[in-house]
Amino acid sequence: MDSRIPLTRDVVFIGGGHAHALVLRRWGMAPLPGARLTLIDPNPRAPYTGMLPGYVAGHYPREALDIDLVRLARFAGARLVQGRAVGLDRVAQRVTVEGRGEIAYDLLSIDIGITSDMADLPGFSDHGIAAKPLGPFAARWAGFVEDVAQGRTAPQIAVIGAGVAGVELALAMHHRLAQVTDRAPQVVVLDAAKGLQGTGSGTRRALCRAMVKAGVELREDMSPSEVTAQGAVLADGGLIEAGLVVGAAGARPWGWLARTDLPLQDGFIKVDETLRVVDDSNIFAAGDCAHLTHAPRPKAGVYAVRAAPVLYDNLCAGLTGGAMRSYRPQRDFLKLVSLGGKQAVADKGGIGLRLPGMWRWKDWIDRRFMEKFRSLPEMPVPDLPQKVAEGVRAEVSDHPVICGGCGAKVGPGALSDLLESLPHVERPDVIGLPGDDAGVLDLGGQRQVLSTDHLRGFILDPWRMARIAANHALGDVWAMGAEPQAALVNIVLPRMSERLQRRTLAEIMEAAGQVMAGAGAEIIGGHTTQGAEMTLGFTVTGLCEGAPIGVAGARPGDVLILTKPIGTGVILAAEMAGRADGEVVMGALRVMDRSLAAEARALGRAHAMTDVTGFGLAGHVLAICKASGCGAELVLADVPLLDGAGALLADGRRSSLHAANAAYAEALMGMGGDRGAPEYEALFDPQTAGGLLAAMAPEDADAALSALRDEGIAAVRIGRVTDEPPGLTLV
Repeated sequence: MDSRIPLTRDVVFIGGGHAHALVLRRWGMAPLPGARLTLIDPNPRAPYTGMLPGYVAGHYPREALDIDLVRLARFAGARLVQGRAVGLDRVAQRVTVEGRGEIAYDLLSIDIGITSDMADLPGFSDHGIAAKPLGPFAARWAGFVEDVAQGRTAPQIAVIGAGVAGVELALAMHHRLAQVTDRAPQVVVLDAAKGLQGTGSGTRRALCRAMVKAGVELREDMSPSEVTAQGAVLADGGLIEAGLVVGAAGARPWGWLARTDLPLQDGFIKVDETLRVVDDSNIFAAGDCAHLTHAPRPKAGVYAVRAAPVLYDNLCAGLTGGAMRSYRPQRDFLKLVSLGGKQAVADKGGIGLRLPGMWRWKDWIDRRFMEKFRSLPEMPVPDLPQKVAEGVRAEVSDHPVICGGCGAKVGPGALSDLLESLPHVERPDVIGLPGDDAGVLDLGGQRQVLSTDHLRGFILDPWRMARIAANHALGDVWAMGAEPQAALVNIVLPRMSERLQRRTLAEIMEAAGQVMAGAGAEIIGGHTTQGAEMTLGFTVTGLCEGAPIGVAGARPGDVLILTKPIGTGVILAAEMAGRADGEVVMGALRVMDRSLAAEARALGRAHAMTDVTGFGLAGHVLAICKASGCGAELVLADVPLLDGAGALLADGRRSSLHAANAAYAEALMGMGGDRGAPEYEALFDPQTAGGLLAAMAPEDADAALSALRDEGIAAVRIGRVTDEPPGLTLV
């Protein structure tokens, strides 16, 4: 983003449906300067429903279905808000996100698909599973297949709904179960009316033949009155025994839409030919959640795909005052329906054809669509000027992009040399603790801890950035055994209009206020400015009842405890490059967002303690060693890594601070460990909002670990303090 161009308009997308995914991809290739994008979705991945039957049948792995919304959002320059939209205020132009609060918009687009949930059917919510949304269904299906394969569950399924989707799923499920068990699968499809309505006669015949051949039973004019743990109970009291009851009966709108004042048709959002809501020029809708008032069509993904270019153009027109395009959907389209195995039938215009090669054709179409999101175009990096100062090319080659978070910090060697050269002033009220990031003031016998920290933005979501930055800054207070007291906030915003400044500051202060209040601290002031990018920092104070815990004080024989897994640096570096899995990124953000208050309470008897941040685990262990005059042993196999971090390190990914951390630490390390191995390299990975590292007597460590387990915190022993000279040995 060009820092000279201010952000002036907020475009918010609710849902990661097919239309939105294609719009975001196109936006990444042709962004509109001045527009700030937000994508709201409860999941970091959006499934492509066209490949669902193939996944259920075992032809595709689960990951083949997923559009990685984290990568896509980064490519489009959008922030991803992981949450579920539950409300809309059209007057205030705000979306309510469950567990998050309100997000303002200038233009809003909704593409949330449909659900096949049957909440009105007694027992379904407890014992059944809807085929849509795909995420929960896919997880439930994988567990059911495993239970059948292990003989824990009988291969019995009831599918409610005999439309094309229900029959296609039934055939796929039968095919898969037949591969994992010797018992004959029993799959029953129920429909309150006639099955396979809306399909051509040839298609119906082909699907019915496939069901008969597979042994899938179709029961028409029959619907369940209840779902129990034993299966589907029929209106006449009969029972269809099933370990899995799947709802696939029709397209149902999401219930929260009915609680808004949006104009609806049977629960779906009414839009005109430009895809704008019929009575609101600031809101668009596309995909299955939209009702095309000018050209009603059945619910099908092809319409969302075809609508995407029109939606992109009209959003740009809405932001620039340009002319709107009309969306004219085709009257009919080719449907390729899979038959369980690698066979398919084609349906169009009332005619069904089953010919050799239909499955390969469907597979090619689906894979080509997904490839659009697997291989996002590499955006060119501006070339350096022809003439640059000596050393510029080498520096840029080593670090093409400076990481966000603690990966952007200055290396530990340069900082420690600078601190040692500062003049010393004798003040009785300032207590110097060697090697600590925080200072301690003696105010009439009351010990007050004082610390400051800030983070270069590593995600585009100011709300989540503020939460992580606040917890990160509080880490020094908690590490010294103090209770948080007060905070000052320092905010640098990228250039934006005053209206967006107010919106952004409101999100930051709400999030920071939640964290500080939860820690018992009051935000008492702060400063704001505009700059090239977002940077958030806090100056924090805390009060100590007893002596503060510093990095000095570790004793030979002490146990080393770590309260969070490591790997945030490499994950954030890979995410910035668009090379990290979305689930991995979101998992790391959840860990960074976790308060250290419970850990600090449990580790209150530590002899030495620090929070693990920019200098990496090895650097912080060595800080304790140098200040305490001791050595340390780390059991490399016991050091926990965040999910995905090891694979990224093995792939050669590194944070921009990694090399400086390694150079500093390796000078004080023995020759143990497999240099280059992911577990070894993780020791130098800079952490953002990392866990606490404590040196404790063995008996106190046992009690602390037990207390942390009771809090649901997986803290671990990673080594011990030795009577060797300051240094680090790997075991």
